Amino acid sequence: MDLTRNGPIALAENRLAWLDTRQRILARNVANADTPGFRPSDAVPFQEVLQRRGTAAPMATTNARHIALQASAALAVQDRAVAERSRNGNAVSLDDEAVRIAETDQAHALAMGLHRKYLGLFRSALGRN
Repeated sequence: MDLTRNGPIALAENRLAWLDTRQRILARNVANADTPGFRPSDAVPFQEVLQRRGTAAPMATTNARHIALQASAALAVQDRAVAERSRNGNAVSLDDEAVRIAETDQAHALAMGLHRKYLGLFRSALGRN
């Protein structure tokens, strides 16, 4: 049984992948803050990603004719509702983006901490401290 492919380690790794995707999307929003007509976007909420993937163990492909899951669809981008636009049609608010970037950074630090702690428990159990 590979404990790194399910349970807390896999959840932390999935969360880190989602946070990486979100950080890239937010950086693109900030980079296009002066682009006329640009609409900001954000990653699909992580809870929805988990619901799409399901909480059970991943499906095993034991035959070449089995259908494989599409992982890229789980980290899709969605347009965000905007409250106001500038004269040139741009809807990026640098203040809102800065708040989202800070939230993503805090969530990344938490997920990394949990990942390290859980791997530390394995090392302790194996006597490799």
